[in-house]
Amino acid sequence: MSDNTTASPGDAAPQHDGPGPGERRGAWNNLHVLTALVAVLVLIAVGFVGAALSRTNSTTNKAKPATISVTGTATVKGTPDTVSFDIGMQNSAASASAALKFNNARVNALEKALMKHGVTKSDMQTSGLNISEETNNNGAVIGFTVEDDLTVTMHDLKKAGGAIGAAATAAGNGVELNSITFSISNDSKLLAQARARAMRNAHTEANDIAVAGGTTLSGIATVVDQENQTTPPPTPYPLGFATAAKSVAVPVQVGSESISVQLSVVYTLAS
Repeated sequence: MSDNTTASPGDAAPQHDGPGPGERRGAWNNLHVLTALVAVLVLIAVGFVGAALSRTNSTTNKAKPATISVTGTATVKGTPDTVSFDIGMQNSAASASAALKFNNARVNALEKALMKHGVTKSDMQTSGLNISEETNNNGAVIGFTVEDDLTVTMHDLKKAGGAIGAAATAAGNGVELNSITFSISNDSKLLAQARARAMRNAHTEANDIAVAGGTTLSGIATVVDQENQTTPPPTPYPLGFATAAKSVAVPVQVGSESISVQLSVVYTLAS
């Protein structure tokens, strides 16, 4: 009898502690599939980013329309309906209290005269009040000077001359009229006229330039309104006459008021 034995077909297959060859290959296949999916997703994302950048560059590189920048100006004139003037009183005395007391009395008389000629209290505003020392060559105080100024606004220009004359007469010596100016209280219509003319002037200038360059205007890109109302400088109007028994109306010429408009306009040109 031989000691060698042969396993029969029905005997169980030998057992292995580790995974079989088939199992190891299956694990590597799953890893490969996951890696491939990640790579595909990355490629897709890169594609989207590239397309977005391409569209952005296309928009950025798009040619902007050519433009022409011009300035249109216009001036219109209207008749003023408001007058403003600065009138006041100045006097000197040995003491500050004496100078102030006398000045207050003269200013009160001035205000009453103005109100008798159509000026209301709301039309008068104190615009300056000053008390100063007077000294000699040695620096010693020899007196005091008081100055009190009012800014007066009147909307009835026909009464302005009479009001100024009456105020000056009531105040007496020492009265001062420092300036007088005229204005238009509501200038919206004049501004509209000036803007319309300025736009027409701007269009004419831009069109001339475009035609000379062999092209045409296609539209307006921007408009900047630089309003500039022209007001004449204050007119010095000194008054230095003594108190008279009867006031004399001061001649006042209204004249005209100029309103100017300046527009900066940018036109686009046809491609």
